[in-house]
Order: sequence, then structure tokens, then C-alpha cells
Amino acid sequence: MRTDLENILLTKIRDQESGKAIIDAWKNEGKKVVFTNGVFDLLHIGHITYLAKAAEEGDKLVIGLNADSSVKRIKGESRPVNDQSSRAAILAALFFVDAVIVFEEDTPLNLITNLMPNVLIKGADYTVDNIVGAKEVIAAGGEVKTITFVEGYSSTKIIERIKKQI
Repeated sequence: MRTDLENILLTKIRDQESGKAIIDAWKNEGKKVVFTNGVFDLLHIGHITYLAKAAEEGDKLVIGLNADSSVKRIKGESRPVNDQSSRAAILAALFFVDAVIVFEEDTPLNLITNLMPNVLIKGADYTVDNIVGAKEVIAAGGEVKTITFVEGYSSTKIIERIKKQI
């Protein structure tokens, strides 16, 4: 038997088809849907701050989460530290996250064009011209924004620090 918390988490973790359906429903209700994506391997204060700021840009926050296979291709064979189910559940547990959708590709372009959020957000280390999906979101009448990171935090740096202590 599932707990209430497990049921809540499971309603937030969606496949692309059910994710599109809920996002379309939110848009039909006049909700502003915000999308961001990433690996979110070892969740830290930089992630929390970034995601909270992203959530403030609209009514519903959707996170595209790189699948384990995608993370291995992008970050190397030793990553991710946490598997995609664990990473998705941790993100879904955040009160300001409304949906988490895992994607297999190296970039979220297909997911973004399928979901077509009102607002696409990435970190300020990107510019609008090099954000995947920006052209498509803007062409559909949406916005693209960047958010400044909290300096000094990254999963890679945390992993390196742990390795030094072992």
C-alpha cells in the first residue's frame, strides 16, 4: 500500500505523453508553465535556489530530467551518482515543482517542442541564442529567461571534494 507522499510523488513524475496532457490542461486553465532541465545529480543549495527562482516565473514548474543513459554520455561513465528514479523522486518532493519528465536524448529539444512551455529557463551561463529550444519557444510566443547561479556549487565539485576525502 502506498503512502500519501508516494502518491503525491508519483503524480508529479510523468512520462512525456501524460506530461503533455497535464501541461495542456494547465495552459487551458490560463496557467503560465515554466520549463527547465538538467541532470540534478546531487541536489544542493545551488539547485534549490535556481529551481525556486524558476518557479517564481510562472504558475507551474516542469523539470526535464536527463535519463541515466543521457547523463553517462554527457558527464562520463561514473555519472550519474544517483539513478534517474531517485533524482526524479527528490525533485518531485520539492513543493514548488509540479512535474518531472525524464528524457533520453542528450538535449531536451524534442521534449521542449512537444510540451511548448510558456517560459523556458536556463542558467545565466547560457545566452538566449545558445539555449536549446529557445527559438521554438519564442516562435510560439513564449519567453526565454536565464537565472544566475549561486556561485561555488556544482555536483561535479561536490563529487571531487568527496573523492579527495576518501
